[in-house]
Amino acid sequence: MKIALLGYGKMGKEIESISKKRNHTIISKIDKDFIEGDLKLADIAINFSIPSSAVSNITMALNLNIPVVSGTTGWLKNFKKIEQISKKNNVGFLYSSNFSIGVNIFFKLNKYLTELMKEYENYSIELNETHHDQKVDSPSGTAISIANDIISNSRYEKWNLNSDKKKSLRINSTRKGNTIGIHDVCFKSDVDQIKISHESFSRSTYAMGAIFAAEWLIGKKGIYSMSDVIK
Repeated sequence: MKIALLGYGKMGKEIESISKKRNHTIISKIDKDFIEGDLKLADIAINFSIPSSAVSNITMALNLNIPVVSGTTGWLKNFKKIEQISKKNNVGFLYSSNFSIGVNIFFKLNKYLTELMKEYENYSIELNETHHDQKVDSPSGTAISIANDIISNSRYEKWNLNSDKKKSLRINSTRKGNTIGIHDVCFKSDVDQIKISHESFSRSTYAMGAIFAAEWLIGKKGIYSMSDVIK
């Protein structure tokens, strides 16, 4: 594949390294300070730009009929707009808040456990996430995905960040050091608790998943997520 990298930070560099090992070519790099190569020559674009640049970068690629895999979080209020552009141009778009295979299995475990526990109202649910101190958005996109799955299968109606409100799922968000990513969900009663947790040790797990998704998306039209890839 000829890949365009939309965003050339830590994730962009990791994707570049793994792409080369899989015999793909980085044909273009676009970041806030520079543009390298010709985006129009790309077979696919992988977006890990900062949230404020995500919509314009994704739109630019889709309008050139280049399919896009996007892992940037913090821009989803504009998701419908991107969806419309993808459909208008009949070009593939795949978004995931997390490309790790392990995290996507964690998503499925979380849905299953929440479904099992919804009959037991003596258990409250709390979500904790920790990332490195350079991460811009809080809570993480992964935490929001987990929270929305809980809300869809429980008595909770919405989520709140670092605060307790009636019928709201509490998300505790921490930014410290070089932590790659930790997410856990705790079902707690007065007498016990059940906890599921996922911790990432390297960004390469996200980069590899994004490349797998890009390889899968080539030739497809429509809107997809990582769950479409792994099933």
